[in-house]
Amino acid sequence: MDFTFTEEQQAAAEAARGVFAGVAPDAVPSPALTSGAVADDFDRALWARLADADLLSLLLDPEYGGSGLDAVALCLVLREAAKVLARVPLLENSAALAAVQTFAGAELKSGLAVRAGRGEVVLTVAASGRTGHDPAELAVTARREGEEWLLDGVQTAVPWAYDADFVLVPAHTAADRTLLAVVPRVHAGVELAEQISTTGERLGELRLDSVRIADRDVIDADGAWEWLRDLLATGTCALALGLGERVLRMTSEYTGKREQFGFPVATFQAVAVQAADRYIDLRAMEVTLWQAAWRIASGAPGALPASGDVAVAKIWASEGVRRVVQTAQHLHGGFGADVDYPLHRFHAWAKHLELSLGPAAAHEETLGDLLAAHPLA
Repeated sequence: MDFTFTEEQQAAAEAARGVFAGVAPDAVPSPALTSGAVADDFDRALWARLADADLLSLLLDPEYGGSGLDAVALCLVLREAAKVLARVPLLENSAALAAVQTFAGAELKSGLAVRAGRGEVVLTVAASGRTGHDPAELAVTARREGEEWLLDGVQTAVPWAYDADFVLVPAHTAADRTLLAVVPRVHAGVELAEQISTTGERLGELRLDSVRIADRDVIDADGAWEWLRDLLATGTCALALGLGERVLRMTSEYTGKREQFGFPVATFQAVAVQAADRYIDLRAMEVTLWQAAWRIASGAPGALPASGDVAVAKIWASEGVRRVVQTAQHLHGGFGADVDYPLHRFHAWAKHLELSLGPAAAHEETLGDLLAAHPLA
């Protein structure tokens, strides 16, 4: 197995580093000091720079104005975005756009792909279900009526819901099939209720009451939702990795300067061992991330379905990012809770990512079910 990145993938990562170089993690009020949302919108100026650098169309084919790259390239870019807590729907827009390109009909692709790749419209995905603990595809029902589909149900914690133009909503039919509906944010029967993330960003509870969606705006290809769900999860693991790497670097810099008894605390064995443990966590997060991203990008067969590799990546990411920020808080002492110091923001974002990924025990159960269904030779 060769995890060497291609020149194109490395170029995407380098372009991302250039775009994110001037982004300040503390550009908005601290979520610790704000009762509501920290801002009314995402960072539109950064979004425009990402569009100009062709980083919004990474996964689009050249015929739609894209770079024709894959999930590995997207994860490399997301890794850089997390290091500065970039306030943009890059993961959701890119994953939704990739699903539209891969599974939608020609009319939907031609009408949406180019505009979304240019950043002219923004896409997001409703992937948390009704409560955040149940399968997202069961939270909304879809029934056909002539040339339209009628959607009813509720999806919670939809990221960037108030800022996106369209939401991809998984829904199940009476025939026990899952489809993806492209739902306009402003549409008859669509309502949003504000929710606030631990990051201080606005989420939305999406309520659908007999929402009519034309057949051309519905993706009913087999496996479309499962593929999109795995891509979103893998992208979230990339965000966790980038955030964790930045936090460990902050910790290294702080403990290298902070002195006790006339010596930098980084030279104390107890401090060094804890930092080394977190470095091991990050390397495990990294290798499992690239395994999952490679399976999604290549479609290569394996002993288990790609969802097994995604489950392993989620196990490491959800627990690893928590351990990294907790150790960082401990080794920073009082500075970790100082609202004038950026670490508390990274802690809040890490908690959001951990909750988005879900508990490791659930992913271990999923992995166990896959192993039972696909015995290893």
